[in-house]
Amino acid sequence: MISIGKHIQLPDFPLLLAPMEDVSDPPFRYGCKQYGADLMYTEFISSEGLIRDAIKSKKKLDIFDYERPIGIQIFGGDEEAMALSAKIVDATNPDLLDINFGCPVKKVVCKGAGAGVLKDIELMVRLTKAVIKSTHLPVTVKTRLGWDESSINIMEVAERLQDVGVQALTIHGRTRAQMYKGEANWKYIADVKNNSRIKIPIFGNGDINSPEKALSYKNTYGVDGIMIGRAAIGYPWIFNEIKHFVKTGQLLPKPSIINRVEVCKNHLQKSIEWKGEKLGVVEMRNHYANYFKGIANFKDIRIKLVTLNKSEDLFLVLDEIINISEFQEN
Repeated sequence: MISIGKHIQLPDFPLLLAPMEDVSDPPFRYGCKQYGADLMYTEFISSEGLIRDAIKSKKKLDIFDYERPIGIQIFGGDEEAMALSAKIVDATNPDLLDINFGCPVKKVVCKGAGAGVLKDIELMVRLTKAVIKSTHLPVTVKTRLGWDESSINIMEVAERLQDVGVQALTIHGRTRAQMYKGEANWKYIADVKNNSRIKIPIFGNGDINSPEKALSYKNTYGVDGIMIGRAAIGYPWIFNEIKHFVKTGQLLPKPSIINRVEVCKNHLQKSIEWKGEKLGVVEMRNHYANYFKGIANFKDIRIKLVTLNKSEDLFLVLDEIINISEFQEN
């Protein structure tokens, strides 16, 4: 078992769902939980937005009991704002609170938040202390290797975050300068895990997109678990596929068209229930291509899915997909 704090018990080699902006909302998380995610996180939430009572930020605090254990992730560059937002998160009663020190997006970095904090470890430590003092929840962190190739500082970051009370650390194997390009370098993640000073769980993140790769990285780098991000978009089956392969060395059959349609329809229904008809329909459009990747002659159906505005029409189109007999796995 892997423990985070006193009360969160995860299985050996747990699989985590990454907090992805405009993706990791409750409708998306529902499918990932159904298909094996052991620990999930909300989309990252602006500490300033929470304090201003911004509707979009507050909405991201929505969690459901069936999702547990679940963490709420916040970001920011101001100690007072992070402390206040931690108290707000605390009141919503998630299982843990995660701090984002890894987002590479310019609008976040320019505010001295996300991966921007990697340039100032003293600030990172102060921000983390402020959050830990303001919550009774276990606090974890997600970060990157460093700002760029010439300033990789993840070992110092890991040690200092552990020293101030962080309960687990997820490391994305890229620098901020890399954004999401190039190959993630897991050697640095392994170095942190193998550091005799490090006692907290170390989770690796970056480039895991198949059961074979997950097992290979587990054996090669020795991390306590892995976090899955983009590979789960439109493909929640990835979690159970990895678990089965790690346990047996055998690959599960790929989901059938009927199963893909069923899960996609559930996602659409949950999206409408949580966001309302109009927004729920529009925001699902980013997921269809992933759900039905590999279906021959899918273009015409995809055009319908991303242009129709009524849910009843969309459900009819999704039913049409079942009638497609030719299916090509990539």
